[in-house]
Amino acid sequence: MIRLLFIVCTIGLLTFGCQPANKPPANQAAPPPNIPETIHVKQTAPEAGRPANPQAIARRLTQIAISQPQVRGATAVVAGRYTVVGIDIDPALDRGRVGTIKYSVAQALRKDPYGAHALVTADVDLVQRLRELSEDVRQGRPAVGVAQELAEIVNRLMPQPSKTVPKREQQNTKLNQEKIDQSPSAPSPRQ
Repeated sequence: MIRLLFIVCTIGLLTFGCQPANKPPANQAAPPPNIPETIHVKQTAPEAGRPANPQAIARRLTQIAISQPQVRGATAVVAGRYTVVGIDIDPALDRGRVGTIKYSVAQALRKDPYGAHALVTADVDLVQRLRELSEDVRQGRPAVGVAQELAEIVNRLMPQPSKTVPKREQQNTKLNQEKIDQSPSAPSPRQ
């Protein structure tokens, strides 16, 4: 009995006595004991409830576009959910290069929270319309008119697909051909 008690005590001492202490590693300092439980973080994203000044956003997006290589000038119009940026580039550039420049401007705008969904155009006519629209905004034209004009520009850039699906012609099957042949207005096949 004493032997059994001695073995149990030895196993207990070996098991609990050889456990490492809960200390941080030597290369880490122990945290100070007075750390508050809650950490308050300031919101860095723009608040959705407070719309920013559209003219200030347009100026900001224009500066981002102008900072890109081969962009001579830019015009941006922001009205409601629509944002369109028109860029002036060398008209002698080929189409592929123009597309590359538009893509680089769009990527630069995507990094800005207000330019994330902006459309970019290099079409000379549309850029001129955007300039006129931007001037109208500066002069205080009603926002409804500006939004309608901008919506027309957006529809020109991104036409909406029609909701009607064209019907495909059915192949004449044997049954359909028999019905056609039996109709009174159909010419008889023997004529």
